[in-house]
Amino acid sequence: MLHSPVGFEEFVAAASPRLLRTAFLLTRDRGHAEDLLQTALAKAWRAWHRVEGDPEPYVRRIIATSHATWWRRRWRGEEPTGDLPDPPGESPQNAVDDREWLWQALGRLPRRQRTVLVLRYYEDLTEAQVAATLGCSVGTVKSQASKALAKLRLDDTITFEGLRR
Repeated sequence: MLHSPVGFEEFVAAASPRLLRTAFLLTRDRGHAEDLLQTALAKAWRAWHRVEGDPEPYVRRIIATSHATWWRRRWRGEEPTGDLPDPPGESPQNAVDDREWLWQALGRLPRRQRTVLVLRYYEDLTEAQVAATLGCSVGTVKSQASKALAKLRLDDTITFEGLRR
């Protein structure tokens, strides 16, 4: 039976909820998020002796790169439709509906742009932290975030504030 490297179990216990949230926001599916996190933690476990400082950004980068690899390999059998459902009337459900519309709009963004928005705004990382996580320049992070936000503004199903039209 293999034993965990020193500090790995404590790290997993402390960081897993945050890392699972990141994985969920990228995959938009609880089961895929759990698989993605498990894959990332397995890779981190093998390289644990090389990790210096705070391991969370290292594991978050593994999550982002693993997601990109999965995304490129996966066949997406979804077909877009031009027919949108009728807008619902005023009800307490509207707030949930509005979040769902924003969620769907995020899902229509290119993978790299969605990853930047998730890390920058959902995970509240600085531009420098996002750049370090993704292995790119701060300028690339700014550019990708700007393009993603512009696409969200132009998305005809939501307003910029995330509310359905």
